[in-house]
Amino acid sequence: MNWFWSVVVGCAVSILVVWLILIAVMMTTGRRFDRAALQEVLRLLPDLLRLLGRLATDRQVPLGVRVRLWLLLAYLASPIDLVPDFIPVIGYADDAVITAVVLRSVVRGAGPDVLERHWPGTDEGLAAVLRAVGVRDR
Repeated sequence: MNWFWSVVVGCAVSILVVWLILIAVMMTTGRRFDRAALQEVLRLLPDLLRLLGRLATDRQVPLGVRVRLWLLLAYLASPIDLVPDFIPVIGYADDAVITAVVLRSVVRGAGPDVLERHWPGTDEGLAAVLRAVGVRDR
């Protein structure tokens, strides 16, 4: 029975370490994003959710990109957050930062034209999303 508790404690410590690393990565990544652009992206949440759904179901988008999009949609739908919402500032920003990171990987994997093709909102909204994910001068 002693080995059982060693495994349980080892797993718990490993999960805690991975969680702390993810928090650190999110906080450092969040600082690199333009805060104003992230606030604009938050206002565009309904359009962003439709965009994510359209991208995730588009067979022309590479499979790896679609998998990341489905994982993002599952995370956004989940009641469990990486950072609990009661933590000031980063508690509410984690969804926006994670969404921006995934969209940035979509742009790298499939190109900004895919975002433009599937964007359901206004041109200004698309420009804000492209700025938030690091695409300039489009």
